[in-house]
Amino acid sequence: MSNIEFVRTEMLPEKEPPASTVGPIGWMRENLFNGIWNSIITVLFVLAIVWTVLSLLGWGIQPTWNAKSLSECREIIAATGYTGHSGACWGVINDRWLQLLYGFYPLDANLLSAVSGASAAEILADPRAHVATPIVMILGYWRLNLAIILMFVGLAPVLIERAPRKLLIVTVLFPFIDVWLMWGGSIWGPAMAFVGFVLGYFAFKILAPIAGTLIAVIMSAVVPIIWWLFLSGSAASIFAGSPIDLTLEPVSSRQFGGFFLSISIGVVAILGSLPLGIVLALGRQSDLFIVKALCVGFIEFIRGVPLITLLFVANNLLNIFMPPGTNFDVILRVMIMVTLFAAAYMAEVVRGGLAALPKGQYEAADALGLDYWKAQRLIIMPQALKISIPGIVSTFIGVFKDTTLVSIISLMDPIGLSNAIRANQEWNGIVWELYAFIALLFFVVCFSMSRYSMFLERKLQTGHK
Repeated sequence: MSNIEFVRTEMLPEKEPPASTVGPIGWMRENLFNGIWNSIITVLFVLAIVWTVLSLLGWGIQPTWNAKSLSECREIIAATGYTGHSGACWGVINDRWLQLLYGFYPLDANLLSAVSGASAAEILADPRAHVATPIVMILGYWRLNLAIILMFVGLAPVLIERAPRKLLIVTVLFPFIDVWLMWGGSIWGPAMAFVGFVLGYFAFKILAPIAGTLIAVIMSAVVPIIWWLFLSGSAASIFAGSPIDLTLEPVSSRQFGGFFLSISIGVVAILGSLPLGIVLALGRQSDLFIVKALCVGFIEFIRGVPLITLLFVANNLLNIFMPPGTNFDVILRVMIMVTLFAAAYMAEVVRGGLAALPKGQYEAADALGLDYWKAQRLIIMPQALKISIPGIVSTFIGVFKDTTLVSIISLMDPIGLSNAIRANQEWNGIVWELYAFIALLFFVVCFSMSRYSMFLERKLQTGHK
């Protein structure tokens, strides 16, 4: 019996896969309708979602944007055929959106301020008599908007990799300029605060080669503190009377509020908590007993105390421990407490990243002959921070949302302002419209931070390879 072999002489043409296995239909069959129970649950959830969306659309799509009171809203809603009070009253957002964004901050021409004691009317009447008039004219009405712009421009080198390096100058200066723009007063107060940081930097540079890194770090903190407590006030008073002094109309902290207040506290807490958290994480792993004990005690104490308690301490007790006559601004006290609170949690996130690194990375740094600080700066910390990106951003989002707790101590954040608006006779009874607008503002910011962290994870390819 002979073997018969068959050799294919031509290939059959490729055929498209069945339409029921690819594309949207295939995905739905695999994930939503791959069984009886899964199909039933899918149908029920779809019906629930459709009912919810239709209900929200029926409630939200109302021609009430130009209404000036809740009663006017109800009249408009009744005219459209709706019965009862069902229907959104968006007139409150149109009427109070500036208040929800900026609180009671005086957004008017009175902020043109005085230069060397001159009022806005005097400046406008005789502008040639004042050297700094053009600057004051520009900063007066738009100073709050300029502060916001400087804030985001200063954050650009931190958030955007290809941002011009020259913007780092704005990053360094914008906290001090923003303080002057927002609170007003003489420019020399924030300028002397900046001088303290400059003195600390030069103290570190001078002492590091002579006395060692540890002594240089300690003195770089001691020198600014001495300057701020005993010398900066006198220096600011001397320069305040100079011809180049710029003075903006002071604004009380109680006039701050709205979403701008949450942004300000959140940005300060985020920028301050990350470096402080890194220092605490390194201190917790230090071989020096006192340093380790202090860091562990601080972290465990802060993490064991509710943020509301710390805010009450900042509002009522912190000023007691300052020297007599010191006017320690309430928003500054809140910023310090929120920063310390976030730093304790950030320290644990960074410590987790440090613990996740293989031991070989530490050994590689030792093999290269790097000292502790160079090893941390060049090898260890970049990898630990890359691994910790999800936890870091999650902490940032939590801190930003926690800024709404300042309403407990009578600061007018968006939640506090919503209560004040509802107490007004015209809008008494409004609830969901205000909360929906506030939720949208917070969602946009938090969702943006989440998307940016995912972008960083993909770009840096977090993990070990």
